[in-house]
Amino acid sequence: MKIYLLRHGLTCYNTEKRYQGVRDIPLSEEGRAQLIEADICPDVVYVSPLSRARDTAGILFPHSKQVIVENLREMDFGVFEGRNYIEMENDPEYRAWVESGCELKCPGGESKADFSARICAAFEQLADNAFDSGKEILVIMAHGGTQMAVMERYALPHREYYCWCGPNAGGYLLEGDAVIWKKERRLDLLETVQYTRQEGGKDK
Repeated sequence: MKIYLLRHGLTCYNTEKRYQGVRDIPLSEEGRAQLIEADICPDVVYVSPLSRARDTAGILFPHSKQVIVENLREMDFGVFEGRNYIEMENDPEYRAWVESGCELKCPGGESKADFSARICAAFEQLADNAFDSGKEILVIMAHGGTQMAVMERYALPHREYYCWCGPNAGGYLLEGDAVIWKKERRLDLLETVQYTRQEGGKDK
């Protein structure tokens, strides 16, 4: 089975490098204009409940049914949301979080460990159901954090969490064998994908 693990298109928060987390920040006009229809047409796309993911899926996969999976939403950055690192460089709570390797719980939000556990539980359920049903393709449209959590846990070759944040409207194509997945919880990275018109993107 092939698995597409994709990130939403560009938002104004992405451009301004602000933490957006669970805030329902829409795609920017630039972000919408960059998107192109994908070269695959799955029956179903599993999406984060946040509009930036759902709207991206609607443009890339206009003929596919969307199924919202609440636990695919981005990490909750708590009081850091809406601000960028420049605005918080002297914030003691933010400095403590960064100095922990971003492992601590965000004040009013989630820790990396809790977030990754939530994402991976949701992903495993989707993958298990798809393998059990004999599906040939599984498409997930969510967030950079979603990609990082899933890829760190399951992808081969193995890389650390922060190495896996794909570009907006891009992501990873994985392949898995049902027997190996059930036994080892491992997936092979086939290639990266990109669904934008921007220079350097893979206009598919």
